[in-house]
Amino acid sequence: MQVSSLNEVKIYSLSAGPSLPEWISDKKKRALQKKNADVRRRIELIQDFDMPTVSTTIKVSRDGQYIMATGTYKPRIRCFDTYQLSLKFERCLDSEVVTFDILSDDYSKIVFLHCDRYVEFHSQHGHYYKTRIPKFGRDFSYHYPSCDLYFVGASSEVYRLNLEQGRYLNSLQTDASENNVCDINPMHCLFATGTAEGKVECWDPRTRNRVGVLDCALSSVTAETEIDGLPSISALKFNGALNMAVGTSTGQILLYDLRSSNPLIVKDHLYGLPIKSIQFQDPLDLIISADSRIIKMWNKDTGKIFTSMEPEHDINDVCLYPNSGMLLTANEDPKMNIYYIPVLGPAPRWCSFLDSLTEELEENPESTVYDDYKFVTRKDLENLGLAHLIGSPLLRAYMHGFFMDIRLYHKVKMMVNPFAYEEYRKEKIRQKIEETRAQRVQLKKLPKVNKELALKLIEEEEEQQPTRKKKQKNLPNILTDDRFKVMFENPDFQVDEKSEEFRLLNPLVSKISEKRKKKLKILEQQEAQEQEEEEEPEGKPSDAESSETSDDEKGWVEEVRKQRKLLRQEEKVKRQERFKEDQQTTLKPQFFEIKTGEEFRSFKDSVKKQKLMKKTLGDRLKLQEKLGTLSVSDTTVGSKQMTFRLKQSGQQKKQQEAEKQHHQERKNIRRSASHLKSKRGRRRPF
Repeated sequence: MQVSSLNEVKIYSLSAGPSLPEWISDKKKRALQKKNADVRRRIELIQDFDMPTVSTTIKVSRDGQYIMATGTYKPRIRCFDTYQLSLKFERCLDSEVVTFDILSDDYSKIVFLHCDRYVEFHSQHGHYYKTRIPKFGRDFSYHYPSCDLYFVGASSEVYRLNLEQGRYLNSLQTDASENNVCDINPMHCLFATGTAEGKVECWDPRTRNRVGVLDCALSSVTAETEIDGLPSISALKFNGALNMAVGTSTGQILLYDLRSSNPLIVKDHLYGLPIKSIQFQDPLDLIISADSRIIKMWNKDTGKIFTSMEPEHDINDVCLYPNSGMLLTANEDPKMNIYYIPVLGPAPRWCSFLDSLTEELEENPESTVYDDYKFVTRKDLENLGLAHLIGSPLLRAYMHGFFMDIRLYHKVKMMVNPFAYEEYRKEKIRQKIEETRAQRVQLKKLPKVNKELALKLIEEEEEQQPTRKKKQKNLPNILTDDRFKVMFENPDFQVDEKSEEFRLLNPLVSKISEKRKKKLKILEQQEAQEQEEEEEPEGKPSDAESSETSDDEKGWVEEVRKQRKLLRQEEKVKRQERFKEDQQTTLKPQFFEIKTGEEFRSFKDSVKKQKLMKKTLGDRLKLQEKLGTLSVSDTTVGSKQMTFRLKQSGQQKKQQEAEKQHHQERKNIRRSASHLKSKRGRRRPF
């Protein structure tokens, strides 16, 4: 199952994943499910929901229990039972089906319109009757009150077949050369047909007279649309008693109110492909329109896109499951797609488990469908030299650009090296501009480290700016100076407000700031007095300044004393806590494990070893010469020769003494063999 999202609307493709062939055995299917993760994770909502080659049309019965689809090859119809989640029956036909309709609530009455002018009727057991119409048919509609079938096709006439009498009635003569589609309003049974000239003719079945004509071809052409020829009507659908949606062969959808000849809204698919299907979704006031490339859902009042789906293969038909958020499509592919959109409505009753499944997936989101693709615009393709690939399967059109495989994009990017320097140069210029912008707005934004210090510096600079003279040069600021840049970026330079130095200096800093504020207030008062009375001298008498400074010094000394008293009290409390912890702790003996093959003598040996290892190499050599374990002598060549004995443990010494005693005992027991003489040495000469 694949999950895609557009405009924050989740779309779940339930038919995604590999499909297994019919001829494979159950044992091999189980083996594939164990080995292949994609086969194991796929959701087969309805068993064998596919066609041998291509599916052309798909519909749902009025009771919602059966899904019927037609396809090739061979031409056939398949009926799927949703209550059993499997195939109900399959019937092969003589020719391909143009379209079909279900006349009953279940599958007991079906009408097929074939491509060879035949109309075939099927009942519950199978084929029932077959008849022929004069011209090739393209669409038909069933009028329930009179039991009439209205056929339109490659003719100006609309053929009527009455199923109650079993005979053809007088046809309706239209002004068009050909009729493509037709539909009957379920509320007041108004019959409408779409012509090849881009007009919609409306007829009253009771009087068999034309009621009105809508010229949709002229209304579909706006200032923004580009068309190659005259648009014809390719889709037609009624909604309620007054609304009607018309789709054209050039990719426009027109929404009409039957009381007006002008469309309420014109929506363009922007693909230039004929509209194949139109569906209404009344709870959200949406229209679901589809051409062979894309399915779009948009608001029928504003025309704003709600979401869209773009399958891998061309679309032949779209069916919305009633009163749910499930969408079924027939494609130019053996597999028929099933989409579930929770926003449109709940899951059908026969697959209610989809609601809980989608809720779990929303809690654990996965990657979207387009992770392996790169979005490129037309300008990017021209820069890469891939403009000739537009229209090929390697590029998939999407909005204002295209999706292409990320591997292909990287390969082409590596081959197009001449443009790499220009891109690098543009990127460097952009980075420089961003750096200058950052410096320009650095005073407004506080850094991550030492925010309080930065705020204080900013306030000081703002306070000093109005008092500066015009001729005075701007003093350097710590925030803009590169030498102090690390102080506001590296957390190691964070000011610790709980340290003794900061707490002792903090009264001084606060007093200096208060003093500066007082001076600024005095200067402002002086400037105001100068404007009112120019005769008065500037400044203040010296005795006032001296009194202020003396008061400030006294306050600062008192605050420093308070801070020192607090620090002493904190140290005293810490010492008492440590003393209590030391009294509560009890010393436990430590145990050491001796290695195998060694004997424990005393702790003095380990102390001696540590002292010996701390001495230099020369001192250790002299000490070993004294003990006799090392001897150094000069050779005849002029070099030095050093011999040493390895230090042995007590167990090794005992073993060597035992071996010596054993050898000595063997020597004493051994008898000499000197009295034996060999006779083999005496041989004849040759």
